[in-house]
Amino acid sequence: MRVVAVHPDALVVTSRMWQTNAVLLRGAREEDAAEAMLVDSPYFPDELDALPALGRETGFEIEALLATHADFDHLLGPLAFPGLSLGAGAATLERLQAEPGAAQRELREVDGENYVRRERPLQLGAVQELPVPGRLELGHEELELHPAGGHTADGMAILARHAGVLLSGDYLSDVEIPVISPGGSLEDYRATLARLAPLVEAAEQIVPGHGSPHDRARALRVLDEDVSYLDALERGEERPPLPGGRDTRRQRRIHAENLAVCG
Repeated sequence: MRVVAVHPDALVVTSRMWQTNAVLLRGAREEDAAEAMLVDSPYFPDELDALPALGRETGFEIEALLATHADFDHLLGPLAFPGLSLGAGAATLERLQAEPGAAQRELREVDGENYVRRERPLQLGAVQELPVPGRLELGHEELELHPAGGHTADGMAILARHAGVLLSGDYLSDVEIPVISPGGSLEDYRATLARLAPLVEAAEQIVPGHGSPHDRARALRVLDEDVSYLDALERGEERPPLPGGRDTRRQRRIHAENLAVCG
C-alpha cells in the first residue's frame, strides 16, 4: 500500500491490487482536527485494517464513507469502518438495490482467485443518497458532486476546491484504457469526459480510481488520449493504437470486451 499526500487535506492510499485509489479527505483544519471522510477503498484486508490508525496518526478522523460508484472494489470502506454509513449518488443506490448481493459475490470470487481470506463478510449497512449533481458539506468546506456515467450506469466525480483536488472515479487513469462495463455506454462515457474537462482545469491534482495521481497537464493529456481511444472504439477497430503505458495484454483484453459491450 502506498500513501501520498497530494494536499494537506487529501491523502491518497493506493492498493497493491489494480493500483486502486482511496482518498482520505478533510475540510480545512482548525487547530488539531477536522472532519474527514474516506472516498472509495483499497482492496486487501491489511490495507483496510491500516486505515483507522492512519487516519488517527495523520489527523484524518474518518466520520463518513463515500463511494464513487457501485463496483465492488470501491465499496470496501465498511470493512475498515463498520457502523459508518456509506454515501453514494442516486444512480449508485439504484444499482445496489437492483443488484442485491452483487458486490459481495464479486468480492468472494476475486478473493478466491487471489487466495485472500477475510475475517468477516462485506456488509454495506446503511447507504445514504447524495445529491448528484449537488454539493456535500465537509466541515466548513463544500464538495462538488458531478455525475460520471459511462464506465458503468452510475458514478460521480468529486471536486474539493479548497484542496484543489478532483476525484474522477474510474476515469482519466494512466494505467487503464476507458472501460465500458455492461450498463455503461460509449455515449455516456464521452459526456463524462466532456464534463470532467473543466473540472480538471479547476484542479491542481487529479486522482483517478486506478493509477497515479496526476497534475492538471498530465490529466488533460490522458483525457485527450481517452477521447482518441473512444473514437477508435466507435469505429470498431480491433487493434487500435493504445496510449503509451497502457498498451498491454490486459488492456487489449479490455478493448475486446469494450467492443463486445458497444456492439
